[in-house]
Amino acid sequence: MPEQTQTITLPPEAQQLLVQMQTLQTQYQTIALQKETLALQKIETEKALEELKKTKDKEDVFKIVGPVLVKSTKADLVKELSDKKEMTEMRLKNVDKQEEKLREKLKETQEKLEGMFKGLVPSEALGGAE
Repeated sequence: MPEQTQTITLPPEAQQLLVQMQTLQTQYQTIALQKETLALQKIETEKALEELKKTKDKEDVFKIVGPVLVKSTKADLVKELSDKKEMTEMRLKNVDKQEEKLREKLKETQEKLEGMFKGLVPSEALGGAE
């Protein structure tokens, strides 16, 4: 005997929540990518600072500006890189907060959807008693 399939029409609220969930997931992916990029920038800056610490104060040092190397002082570069590291750390904290808020919204939206689906789908379809 062929199986009968039931078509379930989602109420507008559930459709709206699904769209919201997809939007939140996209935002979450974007935030995760930003976080990864910032973490890499921080590591790169820390490595540059470590290398600068190994150089003598009177040694020539250079920084990259576009496709050109520009001569600079060790003190100027240390200051510039320290500022960049501090800014990156602040941005990382901000992204962490955004990520946490999005995670909470996603969880809340998922719970609302699950509650709606429990009311829409017959228990037999979920593996309940027949």
